[in-house]
Amino acid sequence: MPGEVCVVGAGVVGITSAWFLAEAGWSVTLLDRSGVAQGTSLRNGGQLSYRYVSPLADAGVPVKALQWLLERDGPLRWKPQADGAQWRWLAQFVARCRGSVNRRTTQRLARLGEHSRACLHALMAQQQLPPFAWQQPGKLVVYRTPALLARASAGLPAGPAPDDAVQQRWDVAQCLAHEPVLQGLAGRLAGGIFSRDEAVADCHAFCFALMQRLRAHPRFRGLVCDRALGFEPGAGAARLQLRCEAGVLGADAFVLAAGIASRHLAASAGLRLPLYPLKGYSLDAPIGAGHVPPRASITDFERKLLYARIGERLRIAAMVDLVGEDERIDPARLASLLRIARADLPAAGDYDQAQPWAGLRPATPGGAPIVGASPVPGLWLNVGHGALGFTFACGTASLLAEAMAGRPTTLPLDGLAWGADT
Repeated sequence: MPGEVCVVGAGVVGITSAWFLAEAGWSVTLLDRSGVAQGTSLRNGGQLSYRYVSPLADAGVPVKALQWLLERDGPLRWKPQADGAQWRWLAQFVARCRGSVNRRTTQRLARLGEHSRACLHALMAQQQLPPFAWQQPGKLVVYRTPALLARASAGLPAGPAPDDAVQQRWDVAQCLAHEPVLQGLAGRLAGGIFSRDEAVADCHAFCFALMQRLRAHPRFRGLVCDRALGFEPGAGAARLQLRCEAGVLGADAFVLAAGIASRHLAASAGLRLPLYPLKGYSLDAPIGAGHVPPRASITDFERKLLYARIGERLRIAAMVDLVGEDERIDPARLASLLRIARADLPAAGDYDQAQPWAGLRPATPGGAPIVGASPVPGLWLNVGHGALGFTFACGTASLLAEAMAGRPTTLPLDGLAWGADT
């Protein structure tokens, strides 16, 4: 039977976990050192990218990574460190860079994405959430290389799509007709794939919208703003308790959903989580009357860069830096991101007024999150979402709540449970 649960982490994964657990009958306390959505959920890419969930680990990626490292504005930077966690993660990542592994993981994540979409839409309909800039403008992935486009679009219809076609391949003219903002790239594009049912939203605003409903939930016990230091054996019947700066918290169960901080907290309970921070950057550029922002969200496949209109702002997100837990904004990387945006989509927003941000995306080597029970009694996991935390949050939270209630999960946790990517 549900009892008292403490969810550690008040980003999008933690808040959705708290909501679905409260709905499942748990009395929920939420803990975060900084408050609501102040970490990676603050300014992530904003795409709810349910169809584009292929993990980074794939055949040929190690060779591509070496090329990216040599490019001035390449999407990858790596700072080798005397850190066993970095080298273990890299070794596990390379071991998963096989086409068969990628295809299997992609299929699982695609099912998770569809489940998460359904959970979010049900939540929006049932709870009438305050606005969080959600819209469904579709997503256009543009390719510069004909061979890459041909491989990615195999089996998709080209030309005018029938009414029931969710995805289609577009030539350059079709891309430009839908997105005039791409005009400056016309001579460098091979075409694109348009998905009409993809969405964008403000993740930070979503967290506050759901938090508003959570605060009114009869089984929500409150948000504790404190820094978790580590787990220790519980007193009496409690299996675990959590030591924080202000004291000790006890509960019948704990859920780790604290991003990259989850690995340090898990280590205090004797558990090594296979997580490493993938540092990413974003820019928020105001959209004025003279700008031509994209209608759909746009992903530049080769550049590994995305553009999404969120309200009256253009969100530009990119880059993977393996530099440990350094959250500082690297001026060179920021300059690189601005240089690309100005050159490729010069009229999309006011880049002179763009606000920069950097955050740490907690990723597993294989790209799938870890959801469900841990080997430590009383400790549950909802971690490792990488760059798809907003996309998967409602889905993994609902599966976690089902697992903690002892019910069969809507989707099998095969490939997501502890041990699948450890």
